[in-house]
Amino acid sequence: MDFHPTEEQTAAAGLAARIFSDLATHERLAEAGTGSDAELWKALTAAGLIAAVEETGLLGLVLLLEEQGRTTAQVPYAATCVYGILPVAAHGSPEQRARLLPALGTGDAVATGAFPARGRITSEGGRLTGTAPAVPWLRDATHVLVPDADRSLWLVRTDAPGVRISPVETTAPWSAGRLTLTGAEAERLGRDGGAYEDTLAAARTAFAGLQAGVCAGSLARAVEYTSTREQFGRPLSTNQGVMLRAADAYMDTEAIRVTAYEAAWRIDQGLPAQEHVLTAAWWASEAGKRVVHAGQHLHGGMGADLDHPVHRHFLWGRQLAAYLGCGSELLAELGASIAESGASASTAEGEQA
Repeated sequence: MDFHPTEEQTAAAGLAARIFSDLATHERLAEAGTGSDAELWKALTAAGLIAAVEETGLLGLVLLLEEQGRTTAQVPYAATCVYGILPVAAHGSPEQRARLLPALGTGDAVATGAFPARGRITSEGGRLTGTAPAVPWLRDATHVLVPDADRSLWLVRTDAPGVRISPVETTAPWSAGRLTLTGAEAERLGRDGGAYEDTLAAARTAFAGLQAGVCAGSLARAVEYTSTREQFGRPLSTNQGVMLRAADAYMDTEAIRVTAYEAAWRIDQGLPAQEHVLTAAWWASEAGKRVVHAGQHLHGGMGADLDHPVHRHFLWGRQLAAYLGCGSELLAELGASIAESGASASTAEGEQA
């Protein structure tokens, strides 16, 4: 395993870090509310950081999303990449790639996904019917990737007849919406059953990388606060309890990061990665909650202020902890996957004997 980023990935992450730190300020985030920051989105697309995902791979995307997470930048970056650029590039027809990828890369098109599949949407003759209760960034999207009850993937334009979007407020301000489809026309993406699994694995890995950045940002704010806030004549950071809590949060953040890196690297290399993806997602869910709670608690009374910057990290961390499967769901999937792998190995050994 080699998690060292390439020169291209390092350069892209550095550029993203500068853009996010310059534009995703607390004041601008407060103004954005639950919507996207249009100026920031334009800056990312002008820098080529959306289209670059085709070249940097999933590990490169994880690095970029870490930088977004550090500032909780209010743009549909992860959604457009994992539900638009990556699945279209991997499973789209030549015509779909030629038509969709340029628009997604320039930001003229914004994608999101009604993931994971819950069996609420059916397809018949290329038309979809059903509902998805809460789809992140749906109010900003031009296209939504929808899995049907059979886990086939369909791409739907949000302005198509038979598509209705109702605003929904989630824990994090992700411009979410309820998607209602009534015989909505859709185009199939991918012809094999693996397209859904590939997309879900990439999404879980990417959002784990985003969670690593959210946690790193929360911890950085807590370190800065406890290093300057004094109590009884000395900084809070000199108290052993504070140091231990921060150290635990740091170790949890690094666990999220390294498992996300490993899952992304394996996917990029074409290696089996299902169990690694579930491990990364589990760490993002369980450890992510611990870190953002610690970040808020280490701010003391300031952490209870809903307008304080650290509260955004708390909201994002809680949202990411439940998105695409909470810890117990992921652990059950992981156990089933390990059991299935063991059964397959036993069968293969028996046949050889």
